[in-house]
Amino acid sequence: MMNSPTIRTFLIIWFGQFVSRVGTAMTRFALLIWAYQQTGAATTVALLGFFAFVPYILFSPIAGVWVDRLDRRLIMLFTDLGAGLITAALLVLYFTDTLAIWHLYAAEALTAALDAFQEPAYGAASTVLLPKEFYARGNGLRSMAQEGARVLAPFLAGLLIPWVGVSGVLFADVATFLVAVLTLLLVRVPAVRAEGEAERPDFWGEMRVGFDYLRQRPGLLGLTLHFTIINFFAALTYFAILPAMVLARTGGDEVALGLVQGALGAAGVIGGLLMAAWGGPRRKIHGVLIATALSFLLGDFLFAVGQGVLVWVIAACAAAVFIPIIVGSRQAIWQSKVAPALQGRVFSTDGMMRLALFPFGYLFGGILADRVLEPAMLPGGALAPLFGGLVGVGPGAGMGLMFVGTATLGTLFSLAFYLIPAVRNVETELTDFQ
Repeated sequence: MMNSPTIRTFLIIWFGQFVSRVGTAMTRFALLIWAYQQTGAATTVALLGFFAFVPYILFSPIAGVWVDRLDRRLIMLFTDLGAGLITAALLVLYFTDTLAIWHLYAAEALTAALDAFQEPAYGAASTVLLPKEFYARGNGLRSMAQEGARVLAPFLAGLLIPWVGVSGVLFADVATFLVAVLTLLLVRVPAVRAEGEAERPDFWGEMRVGFDYLRQRPGLLGLTLHFTIINFFAALTYFAILPAMVLARTGGDEVALGLVQGALGAAGVIGGLLMAAWGGPRRKIHGVLIATALSFLLGDFLFAVGQGVLVWVIAACAAAVFIPIIVGSRQAIWQSKVAPALQGRVFSTDGMMRLALFPFGYLFGGILADRVLEPAMLPGGALAPLFGGLVGVGPGAGMGLMFVGTATLGTLFSLAFYLIPAVRNVETELTDFQ
């Protein structure tokens, strides 16, 4: 089965996307440090995430229709080209010494709009290229590529920046986009069409398909709402303030940040390899809910109480090793239950809903850290006597306290979804597509 031509096509596409993700992660690592150095505020970093997700949410319903109408390979091809052009524009701005923070926000927003098309196209293409028994393993490989980029990006960026500066990292990123484009030019993805859609309804009617599909299937809707909540907690801490917390508690040590982010990626690669080889638990819902609870309980709590690189690296490993199991198990459920011809619209609707609170988590996380909890956890601050023994006091302690909150809430909310029968039994109550 592994010699199947369609599986080989999937692997070719996967390789190109992996290379591209490494380049993108290198750029984001370099520009994140550059942005934080300009202002020294967690809110600056958080706003990068805010602008990276709002356009994704807004464009997802439209993108889903086009993903189901058009060649999914071509959609991926043009979105990769567009992302490469955006990076090239940043390269010109940096090289001419005119790059400003707002340029980064604009670039993140434009890239997010392209991602709204690229991600559901990639997911739907994977469904038609892989047999059902390989869905979880294929998703494990996709997660491994995502997390592998975290391992390689800080290391490669750290090597390049002293030699060629941030502009060199941006140039390397443009080259990786070209690799992704080349791999997509070499392959073909089978076209699919839903039964009964010889005559498509109007565009707005097609946009409603994803919403109607989830409304009629409470189990899938529950999985979407689960991730909506969990992503909000993750945005508050991991995405909004983790880099700022590490830099604040180490006096701006970029090596420390690189080690932590590298550990997140390394653990994710291990989890991805495990998922690719194992395929996840027989009942994939356990891979979603239990693994999510463990990731928050172990990872966030250690990030909260840790005040040094060693504990943070352990926390990163404890949190990230579960991510490919969560994502792979979840995506396998969706790929099995949703017919390929509908996946663009349904996956886009799911993506829009599960990320709906993500940008607000970014924004709220930065504001909560800078204006409330960081001042409150300084020596003599209002909360320092109460929580100082747990997370310490001084720069970064307020952000550590935020991790205490997400460790508690993330664990409890994940386990609470077992109380919803439609979610708990989603694999048995919903039939697979034929």
